[in-house]
Amino acid sequence: MDSKAAGSPRRQGRDFIARHGETVFNIAGRLQGNHLHTPLTRVGFAQADEMGRALRAELGAKPTLTLWASSTGRALQTLAVICEHLELDWHQAKTDPRLVEIGMGSWGGRYYTDVVAEVGPVFDPVHQMLAPAPDGEVYHQIVERVSGWLADTDGDPGDRLVIMHGISSRVMRGVMTGAPDIPALGAPAAPGLPQGSVVMIEGGVETVVHTGTGYSPA
Repeated sequence: MDSKAAGSPRRQGRDFIARHGETVFNIAGRLQGNHLHTPLTRVGFAQADEMGRALRAELGAKPTLTLWASSTGRALQTLAVICEHLELDWHQAKTDPRLVEIGMGSWGGRYYTDVVAEVGPVFDPVHQMLAPAPDGEVYHQIVERVSGWLADTDGDPGDRLVIMHGISSRVMRGVMTGAPDIPALGAPAAPGLPQGSVVMIEGGVETVVHTGTGYSPA
């Protein structure tokens, strides 16, 4: 599959794409994947505050934004804090399961150390991406779902804010910026950024708005 062709046409308006804050799974060293409800830690809320302040400085109060989030609790919690800073109504946000993190199958929820002891390394230090679980989601499937979301929402008016996850956001940013496929993954991926980071993509060009302070393999 040609991941560049899979993306939607370049839309009018800017896309602010943020990675949620730290969660209880992160500090416990568990594989989070597409688990729906893994709450933010106090550090995670502080990271959301930092993103909110950065976006307030960039956009001002009550900006005209279409609000989107993955359907996970951690993304929605992060968005709620950001909305307070922007003076926007969190209840106007839209969610879509196609924005969730990579599905980790039977590895999901397990401790990294236990999985590594069983199957060997699960993290690629070169590309800083997780290996797919044997029964989990593979990278071209992430390309397909985020590309479908991009195509279906191409008519969103003006600017929008999207709260996502480390790996799925990297793949979507790669699709949006026309990044080349990583041969080992069969999918594009933009550079990794720490939790609590925000980028802006306009006309296929990405700019980092805020670099978070969180843990960042992905």
